[in-house]
Formats: sequence, structure tokens, C-alpha cells
Amino acid sequence: MASDRIFGAVVILVALAFFAGATQIRTSFLADPVGSKTFPMLISAAAFICGVVMLMRPDPEPDWPALRTLGALAIATVVLVAYAYTLKPLGFVGPTAVAAAIVSYQIRPRALPALATGVGISVGLFVLFRFGLGLSLFALPRGMGL
Repeated sequence: MASDRIFGAVVILVALAFFAGATQIRTSFLADPVGSKTFPMLISAAAFICGVVMLMRPDPEPDWPALRTLGALAIATVVLVAYAYTLKPLGFVGPTAVAAAIVSYQIRPRALPALATGVGISVGLFVLFRFGLGLSLFALPRGMGL
């Protein structure tokens, strides 16, 4: 119960900060009638309501995952943060293949299928994003190809 209430309070504080940040968005006179402030304000209102619900009606004390599971989550978090930082300088295909392979290996620890999954996801997403959706992605580091 305490963990839900603490998390609910944190969500409320973040929602209020997000709402305050949304009020600082400047709009031009040519903006659409709803304006660019409305969406962030709606998101912060929804988060605020969720935080209040967590404070008022917490679940019973949760069963926390084993230390091994928390370690796997920490590794996945580090991999995804590193992926975000390496995406621009190294291109899309390489970092995506490595990140997808590592996360796939964590789900089912078999090296060859995890590597195949990483490469397949990387190439498949590149083709979809670049040619299907028309995004300007670089497959490799700039100056090396696509």
C-alpha cells in the first residue's frame, strides 16, 4: 500500500510540473483553434487523476520481483539508453540489431535465435520506416551508405 501511495504522490507532482510546463508553451496567432498547449495539458490531467486514484485506492502490498528479474530490467534499461545515444552517430541498423538481440536474449537465452531476431527486427524496421513511411533514417553511419 505504501509503495502505491508514494508512486501516486510522485505521479501527481510530475503531472503538476508537466502542466506548469505546458502553460509556458508559446503559440502563434496562426495556430489551430485547439492550440499546442491542449494535448500536454490533457496528458497531465490524466496523469493527475491516475495519481489521485493510486493515493486513494492503493492495491495491497505488491510482491516485488526477484533480484535476478530486477537485474534483467536494469540491463534492459541500460541497453535502451545506450541505444538512444548510439542511434544518431552509428545509424539505425547496427544499434537496433544489437539492442534487439540483447533484449531478445534476455527473453529467451539462446544466442543464435536472439542474433537472428535482432538482425531481422533491425532490417525489417529500417525497410518499413525508410521506404514504407518515408522517414529519413540512415542505415549506417553518415558517409558509409544508405
